[in-house]
Amino acid sequence: MNLNKIKSDFERDGFVRIPNFLSKAEVAEIGKNFNRIIEDVVPAMPREAVFYEGETSKDTLKQLIDIHKHDPYFDGILKQGKFKAIAEWLLDDEVVGKTLEYFNKPPLIGKATPPHQDGFYFMLNPSVAVTMWMALEPADLDNGCVQYVIGSHRGEMRPHGRTQTLGFSQGIINFGLPKDEQNLVSLSAEPGDLLVHHSLTVHLAGANKSQRSRKALGLIYFGKSAKEDLQAKAAYQQLLQSQHIPDQRKI
Repeated sequence: MNLNKIKSDFERDGFVRIPNFLSKAEVAEIGKNFNRIIEDVVPAMPREAVFYEGETSKDTLKQLIDIHKHDPYFDGILKQGKFKAIAEWLLDDEVVGKTLEYFNKPPLIGKATPPHQDGFYFMLNPSVAVTMWMALEPADLDNGCVQYVIGSHRGEMRPHGRTQTLGFSQGIINFGLPKDEQNLVSLSAEPGDLLVHHSLTVHLAGANKSQRSRKALGLIYFGKSAKEDLQAKAAYQQLLQSQHIPDQRKI
């Protein structure tokens, strides 16, 4: 890896794709452990940490939150090794691993992810954080690859409002401005490719229109220089409760 180029691309665009960040063997190991989690750990996980696309079945499982809290293998993936190291390199800061997640868009029924900025959920001041999305399977426009608005991390937090998408409760309400359309790019990915974006980068993903699933590993890191706005976070939790929406995160 050319670390200097990775960093310059990230700082310029607000995101970066790192091909072959993990080997095929490493991806297979993570996939095997996700299968173990789905079989053995999910039944005991809190209801608010498990999301399905429709009926409750393994075939419609779309998102698992905070897996690291329930399994030492994934706790180690989040808090040690190369994911944490690249986060610190990109942010020029020590980082804290906040969550490790599983994402999928089941074939034909996987819904689109609304445009949003992860920093809206994080409520940090300053918004120093990154989200990582690593493909476990090929991702393209047909099955809902991630899309980014180039340079959007240099702007302010956009206004967000409630969506109807389970697992992604808040989306940008004025998305579709000329600057969005002109700078929108789609990033296909192969297993082991890592996408990293800044917490202010506007991103989204299409629906899965294919017969293939779109499984991925997600990780979130906060810079130690960032402070959580606890008052704003409490107000946000009250809003979610009033709307009967579980605490949700994004990618």
